[in-house]
Amino acid sequence: MNPITLFLTAVLALIGAGIGALAGPWAGAPFFVIAALVAASLKMANTWQRFVVLRAGNLLGVRGPGLFMIVPVLDNVVAVIDQRIQTTAFNAEEALTRDTVPVNVDAVIFWHVHDARQAALEITNYREAIDRVAQTSLREMIGSSMLSSLLSDRKAADEHLRDVIGAKTAQWGITVMSVEIRDVAIPVALQDAMSRQAQAEREKEARVILGSAEAEVAAKFVEAATTYADHPAALQLRAMNIIYETTKERGATILIPTGLVDSLNPGGAGSGRGPEKRGVVTARP
Repeated sequence: MNPITLFLTAVLALIGAGIGALAGPWAGAPFFVIAALVAASLKMANTWQRFVVLRAGNLLGVRGPGLFMIVPVLDNVVAVIDQRIQTTAFNAEEALTRDTVPVNVDAVIFWHVHDARQAALEITNYREAIDRVAQTSLREMIGSSMLSSLLSDRKAADEHLRDVIGAKTAQWGITVMSVEIRDVAIPVALQDAMSRQAQAEREKEARVILGSAEAEVAAKFVEAATTYADHPAALQLRAMNIIYETTKERGATILIPTGLVDSLNPGGAGSGRGPEKRGVVTARP
């Protein structure tokens, strides 16, 4: 009983009791009758509620929100429908994917009643029906999907489930707003195998990248060798630069064969001097 009906019933009962105490029991009896009629006929629906009323077994209408009256005994409220957004969790255990992999999938559906008359008269228990339809649709979707697509493209799976479940529940006056897959659990042995496969693929990709880098470096070396072959002076300058870069650190000592020193002297080859004793030249910074 809603607060307004309860208050009016209590007031009428108190008035009847007061009059009965002053003027006799029969004087207050009409107020008790009116209080009983108010309690049985005055109803109140909240803004999110709809009352489905039958009169003598036939649909009278859907009432609410606010206060409304029914005829006691003749009218009957058969359902109170909550039109707020509802959530229903459902799952599928040990369901086989298209590639015969057993998975456990947990999901949640968001829905609301848009037609209270259909929800009350077209089906016995619409809440239980939504749960059954959701579970059946989830298993059908898993059976038609590959494991890889189920793991990587959940958004498409969510939209597919929303469309399938919504098409089945629309005739009951229910709108499916969204479906979200919360978790997809696969066997532990398969998780290890997939982890090893992913690791092998990453190692393969790393080796391919390293090979590509080596090929690019080799091509640059070939290009540099061609340039040095056409310009010997460039090779001598590069060698001198390498020696300088090596010896510029403090405390560094490098031993250079005298033959290498002669090769770095452009005029040494044509000086006409006889062969000299080979030795080692010490270069210090």
